[in-house]
Amino acid sequence: MPISRRRRKDDDYTPPERREVKDPTVSGPWVVPTMVTLLVVGLVWIVVYYLVGDEIPVIQDLGGWNLLIGMGLITGGFMTATRWK
Repeated sequence: MPISRRRRKDDDYTPPERREVKDPTVSGPWVVPTMVTLLVVGLVWIVVYYLVGDEIPVIQDLGGWNLLIGMGLITGGFMTATRWK
């Protein structure tokens, strides 16, 4: 049986460029400031509602919804904390 010829390698081959791959163990620079801001603003919202809520017209009009707004901000902070690595 005849032996097949070997292919010649082309000298013009250039490998494809490698793209930078983001390190999955590092979180973005926006995560920590956003998390801290949401947690602090939520806490401050609830504290202000309890201490001087009767004197501020916007907070007074919202009534019990203020707790939902404050807890929503705090929940957003905790959800953002899951992205922090």
